[in-house]
Amino acid sequence: MGTDNALILGVMTVLFLALGYLGVPVAFSLMAGVLVGTSFTSISYQSMIGQMFNGIDSEALMAIPFFLLVGELMTSANVIIRIAEFSQALVGHIRGGLAQVTTVFSMFFSGMSGSSSADVAVLSRTMAKPMAAEGYSPEFVASLIAAASTIAALVPPSIMAVVYGAIGNVSIAGLFLGGIVPGLMIGIGLMIYCYFFGPAGFRRPRATLATLASTARAASLPLMIPFILLGGILSGFFTPTEAGVIAITYILLIVIPILRPSHLKHVPRDFIQAGLIFSLPLITIAAASAFGWMLAYLRGPLVVSGWIEGFAGTDPTMIMFALVIVFTVVGDFIEPIPAIIIFMPVVNQLTDKGDINPVHMGVVLIVTLAFGLITPPYGLALLMASKFVGVRFSTALKASLPIYVIFFATIAFTIFFPSIVLWLPRELFPESVGCFKGANGYICP
Repeated sequence: MGTDNALILGVMTVLFLALGYLGVPVAFSLMAGVLVGTSFTSISYQSMIGQMFNGIDSEALMAIPFFLLVGELMTSANVIIRIAEFSQALVGHIRGGLAQVTTVFSMFFSGMSGSSSADVAVLSRTMAKPMAAEGYSPEFVASLIAAASTIAALVPPSIMAVVYGAIGNVSIAGLFLGGIVPGLMIGIGLMIYCYFFGPAGFRRPRATLATLASTARAASLPLMIPFILLGGILSGFFTPTEAGVIAITYILLIVIPILRPSHLKHVPRDFIQAGLIFSLPLITIAAASAFGWMLAYLRGPLVVSGWIEGFAGTDPTMIMFALVIVFTVVGDFIEPIPAIIIFMPVVNQLTDKGDINPVHMGVVLIVTLAFGLITPPYGLALLMASKFVGVRFSTALKASLPIYVIFFATIAFTIFFPSIVLWLPRELFPESVGCFKGANGYICP
C-alpha cells in the first residue's frame, strides 16, 4: 500500500473512532470517515453515496425486518410470557432458580427474534424484576441477561448470520445450522456456571408432569415459530426472507387471534416499531458498505491479510485464531454488523488462502463477534442490560468476567472441531457446505 493510501485509511479510521467515542452514532461516524477519505481521492461523492445504496440493495437483507417484526409482535402481544412459564416448569427447580429460567427462556426466544438487542430488552422486561425480588444482585442479573442474549446472534434466525451470508456470499442456511452447536454450548455453559458459581436463588419444587404438560401446551403455538422458520428454509420451500413472511402470517392469523385477540388493534403500531428498529442496522449497513469499499479501493485488505498470512501462513487453524484476535479487538470498538461488512474482503481472501470451509469460518467469526457484545469498552448487549437493570456498566462488566471462559471455550471448540460444527449443515442441507450430488449420494469436500 502506498504512503498516501495508508494516510487516507489512517484519517478515516481515526475520525470514525474519535467521533464514535464522542457519542456520534456508528453509522454517521462511518459516513464521516468515508466522505472525508473520499475527498483525498479521485472518487466523486456521488459514486460513494451510490455505493451506500448498493450496500443495502440485497434481497437477503430483506429477511431482517421480518425477523425483527416476529420478535416485536411476540413481545408486544406479551405472548412470550407463556414461554417463560414453560421454562420455569422445565428448570425452575434447579439450583440457581430464575437464573436457569432466564438462560432457557433466552434459548427459546432467540429462535424467534434473531436479535441480541431484542433479547436484552425482553429478558430485562420479563426476568429482571423477579430476579431482583429474590435477592439476585443487579450486576449478576445484568451480566447474565447480556451473556444469554448473545445466543440470538448464533442460532437461527440470527440477523448477524443473514448479514454475513448476504455480504460474504455464504449459505445463510448453512450458517443457521452451523450456529446451533455453539449456541447450545453458550446456553448450557451459562446454566452450568449458574449452578456452580451463581447465587442459589429460591429453590422451587420440581414441576409435576401435569404442570409441565399444561405449560408446554400453553407455549406450543409460539414455540412453533422456530420450526416454521428453519424447517421452511431447510426444506427448500422458501428463502429466509419468505420464511420471515410466513412466520409473521402465522402469528397474525393464528397465534395472536387465539392467545391475545385484544392485541390485534395494536398490530399497526408493531409494524411501525419494527420499521423504526430496522432503520438502525440498515443505515449502518449502508455506511459500513461504503467504508468497506473504500478500504478495498485503498488496498487495505491486502495489507491486513498479508500481516495475518505472514504470521499464520496457510495453516487454517492459525488463520482462524489470528482472525479471532482481530475480530475480538475490532468487536470491542465496532458493532458486529459493520465489522462484518468492513472486514469481509479480508475474511474471504484468508478463507481461500487457508482452504477453509466458508460456513465454518463464518460460524467462528459470528461467535467471536457475539462475544464482543459483552466486552469493554463498547459491549452493546452488556451496556443495554446495565441500563435496563439500573447498574453501572463497570460493575456489570466485573460480574461478566467469569462468563468469558464459556465464550473462550466455545470459540476454541468451533475452531478445533469443524466436523461437529458442520455436522448439522452436512446432514440437513449438504449443499450449504459445498457438497454436491454424485452417483451414490452427496460427495462432500
